Amino acid sequence: MRTFTSWKTAQGAESALADLLAQETFHEVRRALTFAAEQHGDQLRPTGDPYVAHLVEALETAVTGAGIVDRDVLVALALHDVVEDTPCPISAIAERFGERVAELVGWVTKPQTPTGGDKRAVKRAYLRSLVSAPDEAVLVKLADRVSNVQELHRMPEDFQRRYHRETVDFILPLAQREPWFADWFATWRQTWRELEA
Repeated sequence: MRTFTSWKTAQGAESALADLLAQETFHEVRRALTFAAEQHGDQLRPTGDPYVAHLVEALETAVTGAGIVDRDVLVALALHDVVEDTPCPISAIAERFGERVAELVGWVTKPQTPTGGDKRAVKRAYLRSLVSAPDEAVLVKLADRVSNVQELHRMPEDFQRRYHRETVDFILPLAQREPWFADWFATWRQTWRELEA
């Protein structure tokens, strides 16, 4: 199974992206990645890695794996967790990066769970809603999920099973809309087949 962890840092991503993207697209993606890194600050992934590593992996997946060069998709990918995981409002995304990028970020932003609400039910409803998402938002979600599942072995076993099931139930059907992602997730599923037992 191909993984996307070679860029490591925002600087590593910028160096690679400068050679892979049109200049204008590169500058916008770099601006978005810088903004996202500022917003996420010292946040860590569940694995303990700096949060920006997730954004870099998702970008590496999109560009070097799926061959995505669309400016709005890549900018939204760099920003995809800013609204969900920081105090930054969606209006700030629209103001800085445009309405289309804000729309894509909005599609992939999981709603807040009401006090006393069922977090898993909210997440399942959000994942079901992605069936109606535009293709560009689906690309953002798929690259995001590749980053999250490519190193599933680093997570606790109960999380592995739950996240695997969620990916099979909700993400694999979305991946069928995009051939490269459909192939990648088919290989991933085979690699993690034991979690379906």
